[in-house]
Amino acid sequence: MPSAPVVIVLAAGAGSRFEGPGHKLTQALGPTTVLGATLQQVLASSLRLVVVTTRDLRDMVKGWVATQDVVVVPSGSDGAGEHLGMGYSIAAGVRARGDAAGWLVMPGDMPLVRPTTLRAVAAALAGHPVAYAQFQGQRGHPVAFSAELYSELAVLDGDQGARRILARYPAAAVEVDDPGVLVDIDTREDLLSVQTRLPVSGGVPAAQRQLRSL
Repeated sequence: MPSAPVVIVLAAGAGSRFEGPGHKLTQALGPTTVLGATLQQVLASSLRLVVVTTRDLRDMVKGWVATQDVVVVPSGSDGAGEHLGMGYSIAAGVRARGDAAGWLVMPGDMPLVRPTTLRAVAAALAGHPVAYAQFQGQRGHPVAFSAELYSELAVLDGDQGARRILARYPAAAVEVDDPGVLVDIDTREDLLSVQTRLPVSGGVPAAQRQLRSL
């Protein structure tokens, strides 16, 4: 029998719209980084996760999750030419957790999505092939897919992500009281906006302290 749904955190994009030194996922956000804050929310949901990232960001990711929960994919800096796209990253995460009951696709630049939202979308997969978070009628992330779609997800490629699959199957909207499902960080202005909204406390986040103690 498949296990519970798994969150696939996408952290392999080039982040080309972000102007400034460093990758957008490495930018400071409270006591951590953009990606660290996103992972903190995912860890707090108690769902399993796998992080799909590049060699350049691998060490930062491993500060949060175990080595076996990190999948490294090629990027332009590896001499692989153009980035292989979101579809490739989703497929890599799905293949790495092929025993799951489903997969929640979670961009690494969305640190305001609440753990309760992740759990609600995961629960919706029990009765639907596709589910997604929605706030006040607006579609957001995460987007989730059930295990029955494995064969299609595992061969995705390119920048279209899972749009072809979304167009083919009925999707359940999970209405949540969580505006964070609509907020991603693409630009420096986005980062400044999120910095004023993210609830953080001083010191190392509790989820990270717990992980380091294992």
